[in-house]
Parts: sequence; C-alpha cells; structure tokens
Amino acid sequence: MEHITLLIGIVIVTALVFDFTNGFHDTANAMATTISTGALRPKTAVAMSAGLNLVGAFLSVEVAKTISGGIIDESSGIRPEVIFAGLVGAIIWNLLTWLAGLPSSSSHALFGGLIGATLVSVGTHGVHGQAVVMKVLIPAVAAPFVAGLASMAATRLTYRLARTRAEADTAKGYRAGQIASAALVSLAHGTNDAQKTMGVITLALITGGVVAPHSDPPMWVIASAGLAIALGTYLGGWRIIRTMGKGITDIQPPQGFAAQTGAAATILASSHLGFALSTTQVCSGAVMGSGLGRKGGVVRWSTARRMVVAWGLTLPAAGLVSAGAAFLADQGTWGVTAVAVLALAIGGGIWAASRRKPVDHTNVNDGPAAEPAGVITTALQTVAPPPAGPVASAATAPASAEAVVAPTHPDPVAAPTHPDPAQSPARPAAATS
Repeated sequence: MEHITLLIGIVIVTALVFDFTNGFHDTANAMATTISTGALRPKTAVAMSAGLNLVGAFLSVEVAKTISGGIIDESSGIRPEVIFAGLVGAIIWNLLTWLAGLPSSSSHALFGGLIGATLVSVGTHGVHGQAVVMKVLIPAVAAPFVAGLASMAATRLTYRLARTRAEADTAKGYRAGQIASAALVSLAHGTNDAQKTMGVITLALITGGVVAPHSDPPMWVIASAGLAIALGTYLGGWRIIRTMGKGITDIQPPQGFAAQTGAAATILASSHLGFALSTTQVCSGAVMGSGLGRKGGVVRWSTARRMVVAWGLTLPAAGLVSAGAAFLADQGTWGVTAVAVLALAIGGGIWAASRRKPVDHTNVNDGPAAEPAGVITTALQTVAPPPAGPVASAATAPASAEAVVAPTHPDPVAAPTHPDPAQSPARPAAATS
C-alpha cells in the first residue's frame, strides 16, 4: 500500500503540473483579443483571468465526472501508472505546441494521453468509446462552428447598431464590454478546464482505493486544481496570445467583444451539459467568426489551417507518447522512474529552446511576423505554409492564400486604392498578405 500511496502522490503532482501548463497554454482563450486591442494591459489581463479561473473551478463538477467516470472505465483495471503515463503525454504535447505558438487543445491532449495509455495497459475495454464520441469528438467538431457563427452574427449586429456613431464615441463602451466578456470567458474556462484535472486526480484516488467509485472530487482536489490553473494563467502563455490576438485576424474592439461573448456562452453551456470540449477550439472559432463578421475584415486562412492541423494531431500525438510512456511504466518502478526522467529532460529542453527568442508581455503585440518558428511549427508548415510576412513580395505571396476579404469594403492593406484613375489600370494586382 505504501508503494501505491507514493505513486498516487506522484500522479497528483503530475496532474497539477498538467493543470499548470493548461493554465499558461490556454490564457490566450480569454485574454488574447483584450490584449491585442489594448483594452487591458497584458499583466493586468492575465492577473484578472487567473483570479476568475480560480473562482470558476468551484462552480461545477460535471466535467470532472465525465473525466473520472465517463471516458475511462474505472473498473477495467486502470492503475495509477496508467494515469501517470497519460498525463506525461499531455504535458509534453502542451509544451511542444506552446513553443510553436499554436493554440492547440489541452483538453484533447489530456484525452488522447489517457486513451493511449489505457489502450496499451488495459485494452479497448478500458475506454468507453460511445462517451468519447458523444462527449469529446462531436463537441470538438461542432463547438468551433457554433462559436464562430455566434460571434460572426454578434459582430455584424454590433457594427450595425453602432453604424451611426463615431468610433471615438463607442471606444469606451467597447473597452468595458471587452473586459466584461473576457472576465466571463475566464470564469467559463475555470468551470471547464480546471475540472479536467480534478477528474484525473479523482480517477487516481479511485484506482488507489482512496475514495469510492463514482465519487465527486474532494474539496482539497477542487482547491488545488483551481490554484494550479490560476498560477499557470497568471504567468501568461505569451506565444499563443500573440497567435490568437494577431495571427488569425486583425481584431478591432467590437470584434473582440463579440468573439469573447460568443465563446463564453458556448463554454458555459457545454460545462452545464458535462461536455468536456476544448476552450481553445471554441475561442479560435469565435475569433475567426468575428473576422468574417466585419466588412473588410481579414481572416488569415493559412494560420487557421495550421491550427486545424494541430487540432487534428493532438489526440493521436498525445496518445502515441502516452502509449510509449505506459509501456515503460508497466515494467515496474524502474519504468516509472525512466518515464519521469525522460519527461523532465524533454520539458527542460523545450524551456531552453523557448529562451532563444523569448515572448513576454513587452513584445506580445509585435505581430505574427515575429513569431518564433519551433520544431512543431516547421513540421506543420510542410502541411500548410504560414502566412507571408509584410515584407513578402507579390511574386512570393500567392493571391488569396492568406486572407479572405469581404468584397464590399476592400481592406486598404490587402488591396490598395488609388484616387487617380489614370494610375489604377497600369498598376499590377497587389498580393494579399
């Protein structure tokens, strides 16, 4: 029993480490648009988000129940080693995508890790396939579209209502609206993502015989998970904030308000229903929807495609890493030790690589051209090249590859206009960027 107790302690610590990475990985969900439009200063924004993530962790346990007893069969022979291996795979994928500045799904990294480790150690009967489809895969596909359509409609409505007002007259109201909606997204994020770690810790306690099957998370589990995700949020995932705030579309205050409101409504509804969806995918879909909702708005589809590729790779990639970790962990104490040492080495290497071109609150709004290209970014570029920078020439930036511009109001950057009609026919067509 002493070995099991020690191992459960290791699993709990590892789960809280994952929760911490979830916090700084997903800070962009709530605060990217607020920071990019200047509604709040970067450090103020992440501090507010951290506090509301902590509050949100105490509001519900429905998603935690989905994790602890819905996706994985508690009675199938799951051991703490399996959960440890699943968490290692999720943490490594979170760190890799953070280094690349890609807003992938921490939720799907966790699901993929747990599923991959369970399949290797227990077999297919350890995974509830129907629950995975109904509560993970279907929401993963539907949620970005729902949030995108909601934010697109909200953006159009917002601009229509304010069409007779000067921008200076509405700036203060939109700033207040962005802050309020960002707070709502942060609260919603706490009610959804913090619960996933609660569910994992509860599952570990059940497998170790510490609590009864189908139990709710104990209060100390709720508090520790909330604190871990709040601390990670406060440190700020600046690389991903840059991508979300500047890399997908050029966000204006009305768009930021509409995107965050649509995302918050989607996340809160899913938390109430127990759907453990990805807040990253919801918020990314909302940002894209806000770009399409503004006339003359630009959506950089190459960046969006890279994100979608990362989403598609998250479940299998985290599952593959966790499967290897589970195979080692099943060998006994030396295997668990080897997994822990390898995870620490990989995490240290990723942190060292991030220090070469650091991104923090002082340069987070520099724009996507300054985004460091890591190993994962380079690999994903072979599938979907990133958008050309502002220095790209017309010969190297293919038309329509980077942006979709609403035809009624051409973007002045994407398609320059010239008042002299004699000059217009002679100029070559400008490439979008």
